[in-house]
Amino acid sequence: MKVLIVGSGGVGESTAAIVKRRDPKAELFETMVMADYDLAKAQAASARQGDEKRFPAEQVDAADVGAVVALCAKYDADVLCSFLPVELNPYTLQAALKAGVHHMDASTTLSVPHPTDPFNQAGTVLGEDELALSGEFEKIGKLGLMGIGVEPGMADWYCRYAADHFFDEIDEIGVRDGANLEIPGFKGISFGFSIWMTLEECTNPAVVWERERGFYTVPPLSDPEPFYLPEGIGWVECAHVEHEEVLHVGWFESLLKGVKKATFKYALGDEFIAAMEVFTSVNMHSLKPVNVKGMQVRPRDVIQAAAPDPNEIGKRYIGQTCAGTWVKGRKDGAERQIYLYQVADNQESVALYGTQGVVAQTAFPGVIALELLATGRLQGYKGNPEAGVFPAQAFSCDDFVRLQGEYGFPGGVLEMDSEYKRARDHGAFLAPVEQADS
Repeated sequence: MKVLIVGSGGVGESTAAIVKRRDPKAELFETMVMADYDLAKAQAASARQGDEKRFPAEQVDAADVGAVVALCAKYDADVLCSFLPVELNPYTLQAALKAGVHHMDASTTLSVPHPTDPFNQAGTVLGEDELALSGEFEKIGKLGLMGIGVEPGMADWYCRYAADHFFDEIDEIGVRDGANLEIPGFKGISFGFSIWMTLEECTNPAVVWERERGFYTVPPLSDPEPFYLPEGIGWVECAHVEHEEVLHVGWFESLLKGVKKATFKYALGDEFIAAMEVFTSVNMHSLKPVNVKGMQVRPRDVIQAAAPDPNEIGKRYIGQTCAGTWVKGRKDGAERQIYLYQVADNQESVALYGTQGVVAQTAFPGVIALELLATGRLQGYKGNPEAGVFPAQAFSCDDFVRLQGEYGFPGGVLEMDSEYKRARDHGAFLAPVEQADS
């Protein structure tokens, strides 16, 4: 398989590092092009892999569809991976369609708030514009793999895994994310992931799905609740954040055992939430340009340029980050709730891949998806292979969770009692399905 990565930041570089470790002899991934608007960034990501022939660097403007198509042709790419600020996804999706290649991204196309009632009604939701291209991808016989990161991505596969192996009926799915990451001696706010995307998620109205009501919105960072995270992280406070998994559950609820509700909540910490409130109070999260000494500048771009680079400062974090899917329902007539999760240790990630834990954790599901695609094991619910645009939960989850351990990102299952206390930890659930069913 030949892969073109557009966006050679943390997720792009982590993808290359994971591929190099997984497939050192290039038996599966023949070429992985590291492309970026900033050629120096692409060259640095390429050089760190120690094989500039297999991981060549290229300069490209992702908004120039023709240039991206030409780059696909130059390297005879099979897949175009977009690891860019998501406002550029529409361009890479069109490039993939014109080039006749598969497309994969870690975050989907952006939402547009409801014009008159944004904190109650959904407008254009995350990924809606991307899903609308499904027919175009069907025409060229290719896949648009939408939101194949850790959240969304792994969390979506966990929705399917829970439905397929742990429940007869599902009432609610809630993706929950948190960490105990810190930088010893550091004072101030640091971003562990894309600054641009963090501001987007934490200041937009958050979306919720209910079977009887459909999609609706609530204020960002609202309705905080305690949640227990495993492997030493402990109790955190999670609040509503806009995220794709909620949409994916609503669109593909027929695969999820009668699910009635979906939410996404994230643990950000009091200091970070206070910073978000300051940013929004003075419109620093805004994408509307303002005049600064005769230049038109978007305030959010100023924060992104001024704040420490997440890919670099993130290497200084000590601690773990946890992502996962909380599912409530019934099995064999008994009430049940479980949390399917993956924990990444930041120092281990830096040692293994040279990138911080959050971006490595985001990258590994995409590499697994590429391996499944290359080996013909990415089985969709309508057949194999499937053409069109789909999130991860539309595909069989069993091979994905089996491969997690081989990739060094094993998952776990935490089962809680009816009073929402930790009951027992199944440990890694990468055993054969018949064992996981027990």
